[in-house]
Amino acid sequence: MRDHRKLEAFQLADKLVLSVYAVTKKFPAEERFGLSSQLRRAAVSIGANIVEGSARESKADYIRFLSIAFASARELHYELSVATRLGYFADKQYEQLDMLASRTCSALSGLIKALR
Repeated sequence: MRDHRKLEAFQLADKLVLSVYAVTKKFPAEERFGLSSQLRRAAVSIGANIVEGSARESKADYIRFLSIAFASARELHYELSVATRLGYFADKQYEQLDMLASRTCSALSGLIKALR
């Protein structure tokens, strides 16, 4: 079994999910079950899939879960953009979150390529 906690991709994903939860606390109440929920689910999915993939025995399964984590990170990019354009958080917050999401994507991409 692999230790997901040692992976840069997981460390970035963990920081990202905490950041997303912090900013979505301030979203309008009507977004509680809408965009706020989608952002949170996508962010949690990144780390959760890294953890689950790390627990899989086969390399193919591990790569598959890392790929799902990567797709969730890309989904999060879009949702962050939508939230910014709707005025739910400032451009500076968007830039910080987007940079963290990009770094997470890069780390996942590098890990997937190294495993292949």
